[in-house]
Amino acid sequence: MHEMAVTQSVVDAIVSRFGEAIVTSVQLEIGRLSGVVPDSVRFCFDVLCTGTSLEGARLDIAEPAGRARCRDCGEEFALDDFILLCPCGSADVSVLAGRELRITSVEVGHV
Repeated sequence: MHEMAVTQSVVDAIVSRFGEAIVTSVQLEIGRLSGVVPDSVRFCFDVLCTGTSLEGARLDIAEPAGRARCRDCGEEFALDDFILLCPCGSADVSVLAGRELRITSVEVGHV
């Protein structure tokens, strides 16, 4: 499961940035078109944080919806899945949102 590798990268980045400081919460943004399953990330986060400065940290995940713009008709529309097709029938679309995968904030407690 690639969610384990993604989550390990998140944990590593936070530990690298904050060292031994106790992390109390982490906010992630995982777009619905990113191909990453938020529930799997939650499970992996709990497992991977054990024994680190993130152990016991709360994980909050925002899941932005997909949005695209058709290059043929110019319409902007919602994308609920990976079928990149404009309501006009064109497959020539540009994805505007929904592929996000980023750490948006980290809260560190007092030692």
